[in-house]
Amino acid sequence: MDAIETILSRRSIRQYTAEPVSETDVETILRAAMAAPSAGNQQSWRFVVTTDRAQLDAMAGTTPYGTILRAAPLAITVCADTRDLKHEVMWQQDCSAAAQNALLAIHALGLGAVWLGFWPKMERVAPLRAVLGLPEGVEPLCVLAVGHPAESKPPADRYDPSLVHRERW
Repeated sequence: MDAIETILSRRSIRQYTAEPVSETDVETILRAAMAAPSAGNQQSWRFVVTTDRAQLDAMAGTTPYGTILRAAPLAITVCADTRDLKHEVMWQQDCSAAAQNALLAIHALGLGAVWLGFWPKMERVAPLRAVLGLPEGVEPLCVLAVGHPAESKPPADRYDPSLVHRERW
């Protein structure tokens, strides 16, 4: 699958088979995530890979949309180590770019995923931090629920030329 096809055909997948995701695929996903651009090349991202069913179920209780994690065989939590940043306010952008790269890699591998947002909703962040045992200064941006798709969704054509302004607003 080429890059444009991957981007245009990726969809959020919320239902998965029980088949585990291979360690080779996990490494490929993480390599893609870490290939993202970052402000000043600070690479603040950190990742928590979760496959343990009890841990996934505990993570599910930290967000109103957590039922997805009860069916997913894998979760990748995209975090930032904010303790020694060159560009303190840019970690959300750095980690968002890493998460998007991961989502595209997941789709290109024939897997499915959905982005579960946490930061800046502190009522979600605090319980997730506790479940994952994140140290002070490590902030979770999002959790990617990942697995082999048990649903199929056609690509959505979201291009809308009325949203494009040229030269000036």
